[in-house]
Amino acid sequence: MSIQWTDELLIGVSEIDSQHKELFSRFARLFTACGEGKGKEEVLRLLLFLQEYVKEHFAAEERLQMRHAYPDYAVHKGEHTRFMSDVERLANEFKAEGATLSLVIMTNKTLASWLLQHIKRTDMAFATYLRTQGAV
Repeated sequence: MSIQWTDELLIGVSEIDSQHKELFSRFARLFTACGEGKGKEEVLRLLLFLQEYVKEHFAAEERLQMRHAYPDYAVHKGEHTRFMSDVERLANEFKAEGATLSLVIMTNKTLASWLLQHIKRTDMAFATYLRTQGAV
């Protein structure tokens, strides 16, 4: 599953938008690598990157939510926690079985789909809240 960044995904907070763009860039690399028959090599890079980068990204979003007393903070944080669990599960599968075709496809499909839906639904709801608070 290929995902493309569009400006419709901008939430209006430059730090968060830049981080989202980087995540999309990394998923695009995996998709391109799959098309070139190199997905098995790229999936490890993506999983290692995600294990660290999304922690920083989620922490930045959550700090902003707490700063502005976002009423859906707990729900939003729960989605972040579930995503991190998915990344850890995929990383553990990689460690146990290596870069199987199934793992490459599942990583691309599951994580890319989650990212796109999370931004469109959950992050956009937060962006709307920030606008009503005059924060962006």
